[in-house]
Amino acid sequence: MTTSSAGKLLRKPGDPQRATFLELFFDLAFVYVLTQLGRVLSQDLTWRGTFHTLVLLLAVWWVWCSTATVPDRFDPQRPTIQLLVIATLVGSLLMAVALPDAFGAQGLVFAGAYVAVQVGRSIGLLIALRGHELQRGALRVVIWFCASAVPWIAGALAHGTTREALWVLAVAIDYLAGKLRYLTPGLGRSPPSELPSAAEHLAERHRQFFIIALGEMILVSASTLGGSGFAPDRTTAFLVSIAATVLLWRIYIYRAGELSASAIANSRDPARLGLSAFYAHLVMVAGVVVAAVGAELVIAHPSGHPEPAWIAIILGGPALFLAGRSRFEYVVFSRVSRDRPIGLLALAALTPLMLLVPPIVAALAAAVVLAGVAISDAGHTRGRPPEPPSPPG
Repeated sequence: MTTSSAGKLLRKPGDPQRATFLELFFDLAFVYVLTQLGRVLSQDLTWRGTFHTLVLLLAVWWVWCSTATVPDRFDPQRPTIQLLVIATLVGSLLMAVALPDAFGAQGLVFAGAYVAVQVGRSIGLLIALRGHELQRGALRVVIWFCASAVPWIAGALAHGTTREALWVLAVAIDYLAGKLRYLTPGLGRSPPSELPSAAEHLAERHRQFFIIALGEMILVSASTLGGSGFAPDRTTAFLVSIAATVLLWRIYIYRAGELSASAIANSRDPARLGLSAFYAHLVMVAGVVVAAVGAELVIAHPSGHPEPAWIAIILGGPALFLAGRSRFEYVVFSRVSRDRPIGLLALAALTPLMLLVPPIVAALAAAVVLAGVAISDAGHTRGRPPEPPSPPG
C-alpha cells in the first residue's frame, strides 16, 4: 500500500519536467569539483596522474548522476527532497576540497564524504518511502552503496597501489550496480518504472552539466591569463582557448543536443537510452576537463618547449570530447557523422608534428580541427529539412 506521506514525495504525471532552482543550486558545487579535478591532472601529467584523475572523475560523476535522477522521480518542492539534495551538495564540496590530495593524505576525507553522500541520501529516501512500493527499490540502492563503501573506506586506510586497486574496485561496483539495475539477491532488479524516464528533465540536466564544464574551462582560461599578465602571446592563447570553448559548445548543442529529449521520449526503453546518454556525457565532460588543463598550460607557456605530456593534453581534450559526442549522436540518431571520426584522425595525425612547435600552435591546430567539424555540421543541413531523432531500437 502507498502511504499518503510517501506518495506526496513523488512527482505527479502532469508536473513540469523542467529543472528547478534547487538543481541549479546543486550544480554550483560541481563548478568547483571540476576545477579541482583539473588540478589533480595538472599537478601530475603522467599516466598515473591521468589514472587518478579518471578514478576521481568517475566517483564525482556518479554522485552527480545519482543525485540528478532524484528530482526525476520525486517532487523537488518537498522539504525532504530539498534537504537530501542540499546535504549532497555539502558532501560534494567536502569531496572537492579533498580531491587534489585524495590519493595522499586526504584519502579518508574524500572516501568518507563519498560514502556519506551516497549511503546517506539512499537511506534518507528509504526512510521517506516507508510503506510505499518504491521502498523496495530504495533498499536495493542502499545495499549496493553499502557494498561499495567497504573498498572505498578500506582503500582510504591503505596507501599506494593498494588504495588504487581498492578504489577501482569500488568504482566498478558502483557502475556495475547501475548497469545491472541494482540486481539484488532476494529483491530482484529495479523495473523500468523505477528508473529515470522523464525525457525533457534528463536532457536538460545533461545540457546543464555540460555547460558547467564549459564554464570551468572559461574560468580556468580567464584566471590563468589574469595571473600571468597580458603579454601578446598569452592573450592570443587566451583567445584561442575561448574560441575552442565556443566550438565545443556549438558542436555539442547542434541537433543532437537540441533533440536528445525527443530521442529519449521516443525510445522503446527511455531509461536505458537515458543511461547511455549519461555515459556519453561523462566522456564529453572528461574531454572538457582535459581541454581546460590544456588551456591553462598554453596560456601560461604559449611559446615554451613542447613537452609530450602537454601535447597529449592539448589535443587529447578535444579528442575525448569528439569521441563522447560521437556516442551521443548515435544515441539520438543511430548513426555517427563522418566529420567526428575524421576529426579524431586529424588530431591523431597532428600529434607528432605538434612536438616540433610551441604549445600555442598545437592549441590553434586543435581549434582548427574543431572548427572544421562545426563547419561540416552546418554544411550537412544547409537546404535540407531538419533530421528527426531516430534512437536505436
